[in-house]
Amino acid sequence: MTALPANQDAGARLRSPLSRAKVGMACLIFMESAIFSAFLVTYLYYIGKSPDGPQPLECLELGLVLVNSACLISSSFTVVIAVRALARGAMGAFRFWLALTILLGLEFLVGTGYEWWGLIENKGLTIQSNAFGTNFYSLVGLHAFHVIVGMLILVVVLILSMFGCIRPDRDHQRVDIATWYWHFVDVVWILVFTLVYIVGRVPQGAAAS
Repeated sequence: MTALPANQDAGARLRSPLSRAKVGMACLIFMESAIFSAFLVTYLYYIGKSPDGPQPLECLELGLVLVNSACLISSSFTVVIAVRALARGAMGAFRFWLALTILLGLEFLVGTGYEWWGLIENKGLTIQSNAFGTNFYSLVGLHAFHVIVGMLILVVVLILSMFGCIRPDRDHQRVDIATWYWHFVDVVWILVFTLVYIVGRVPQGAAAS
């Protein structure tokens, strides 16, 4: 007699808007993970197979990239603080930490753009230089595109909160789900950074020989 109400209650939870939002975001992240996996495997396959043209060791410098990475990883912590502030109804703190998250993401994008400018102008590395150039700009560019998408989501949330469209009691879980995407691009960057700037900094042609 008690099993039927419990099943009905479980079905109601699965049909709730928040449950659908969680499933939808999880499915989106899963599909995006498959795309990134393909790009990461491709980059890994071509490591050491560009004997001609600009080389990773002479092109890729860690100084600016480490600063960019620190900003992006830090933004995962600031967005968590923002969501917690929203949950307790502190709208001012929520907007501050969310705006700081957006600014950290913006620094990452500007820093990446500056890095690319230096690679093209000073190192002569373009997407057509060799397999290294093609895979580098494709992988890092794909990630930068997803950072832009994540920033747009956060900007929309910030604007809505400024117009009073975000209510802590009603929307903090929805905002939390939206931030999953931001955490996703941060985790992906750790993988990209490790592969491109650590594992991939080998003499091209070494693997082929």
